[in-house]
Amino acid sequence: MAAVEAIVLAGGRPDDPLARRFAVPGKCFVPFRGRPLVEHVLEPLAASGLTAVVVGPDQPLRPAPRLRLPDRGGMLENLEAALEVARSDKVLVATGDMPFLSAEAIRYVLGQAPKAGLVYCVVRKEEIERSFPGMRRTYARLREGSFTGGNVILLDKALFTSALGLARKVVAQRKNPLALAQMIGWGVLVKLLLGRLTIPELEARVSRMLGVPARALVVPFAGVGVDIDKEEDLVWLERSGA
Repeated sequence: MAAVEAIVLAGGRPDDPLARRFAVPGKCFVPFRGRPLVEHVLEPLAASGLTAVVVGPDQPLRPAPRLRLPDRGGMLENLEAALEVARSDKVLVATGDMPFLSAEAIRYVLGQAPKAGLVYCVVRKEEIERSFPGMRRTYARLREGSFTGGNVILLDKALFTSALGLARKVVAQRKNPLALAQMIGWGVLVKLLLGRLTIPELEARVSRMLGVPARALVVPFAGVGVDIDKEEDLVWLERSGA
């Protein structure tokens, strides 16, 4: 694969419940094993040979990213700003709250990703439960099994430009199931709810919506699908000793 740069989305607000508990500028800076969560993402990226652009509060980080950008207030705005300065045409986008991301997982994604404008990583439910028993995740039931969404994607910069309008609509309607169903298509939604939708069918629908090829990559690394998104996740970590 051609050279890829990483974008780490580490934005957030100090009034987030997790951030407020630890008096940090955002949840990606909550300490875990003595280090901010975002450093647990930067470490495997650097070990995989990737430079990184971090979007988030101006805090010292090790390993240091190539470039730091201020939080623009929203995920799409942060991604758009980072893409403008990314050095590669294809970027690996990761959230800054994955404490168990590994260099091995990153190398797997880079090595196994199919050729597509968008490659979205997913993790099987069995993989999560084997590695992190008792941790609650949200799963989608497809014909091939149950999957949780990963927090890593490969993205062509050109795709973001063409799909930005749609992405903004999805974010705006994220709490309106009826509107989202109309965007996805009722036939696809019904099959998804019944567990009859296949991965190729879902890929085809997303590709038509975006206007570019989109593919899913099943990643056999649970850390890609585990983020610290809420107080419950941190409580689980503390109790389990993970």
